[in-house]
Amino acid sequence: MFDAIPSNRREDARSAMTAAFGRAPLTALQRVTSGASALIYRIEVADRPYLLRLDSLQRDEVRNPERAYLCMRTAVEAGIAPALHHADPTAGVAIMDYVPERPLSDYPSGREGLARDLGDLVARLQATPAFPPVANYLTVLNGLLDRLLGSGLFNVGLLDPHQEGFERIRQAYPWDSSALVSSHNDPHPGNILFDGERLWLIDWETAYRNDPLVDVAIFTLYLAASPEHEEVLLQSWLGRSPDRALRARLVLMRQLVRLFYACASSLHAASPSAVPETDLAALTPAEFRAAVDDGRLVLGAPQTQRIGGKVALATFLAVLATPQFEEALVVAQQG
Repeated sequence: MFDAIPSNRREDARSAMTAAFGRAPLTALQRVTSGASALIYRIEVADRPYLLRLDSLQRDEVRNPERAYLCMRTAVEAGIAPALHHADPTAGVAIMDYVPERPLSDYPSGREGLARDLGDLVARLQATPAFPPVANYLTVLNGLLDRLLGSGLFNVGLLDPHQEGFERIRQAYPWDSSALVSSHNDPHPGNILFDGERLWLIDWETAYRNDPLVDVAIFTLYLAASPEHEEVLLQSWLGRSPDRALRARLVLMRQLVRLFYACASSLHAASPSAVPETDLAALTPAEFRAAVDDGRLVLGAPQTQRIGGKVALATFLAVLATPQFEEALVVAQQG
């Protein structure tokens, strides 16, 4: 069965399973997702299912299994992530419970209940001992944007308004390093599991201490996008109604995470033969989600990431032109 694992990672996998399960027999092994930087397998040991995760051996400031596994353990202890049976940051191997997944569309209390429970989930995460820090989120995003601007994936000048918009947000956003909290930083729908009874967060490789609104903003992009569901999520997260200043910061943070996903998706989908994009004509976010839901686009596929990157870039630009954005800049600067 180990032949399904790349030869340079087989010994890591064998050692991890021996450490976790001793001599119990491996009865099944199947690749379940490609992942951007990890190999993930559904395994069965003595006929019980688990997930085996082999992280990339390439490390940088953000992708560091030592920090990621520490964050994951903290989340496990808080009942936010599935149980962890083995984690070796040096080898980059983790084994955790396998959670049978049901679609979020089956959530028993509907979209409103999902928004409420997501607010509770992020509140519980932020109540844990603070994750280790990494570089300032704005600095990380600035680096990604610089890479995209220099990648040749878009015609020269096409993304100048995005850079200008980012600088306006960076100048206005009241960043408070003393108020950073434990943050997943990538809780898109693919990293949220519903087992039929409750929600779990998975994939902690980019978890670190961050602004409290990062995870909240991502939830409002993907799973609580309507004003009504956003309000439910915020009330659940805060335990009260948000004030005008927080609502303004959320508008700006939603732009920042939108730009982050735009850069990351576009760069990940890049190929040496790519022809530079000459415009930002794109699907709407609703059209993109519908294409994914009905199978016309496959999550994780380079084509989907390329299209998703353009969707986010076009939406970022559209929001820059709204009165709501201009008002949020003013309110945020006023504190």
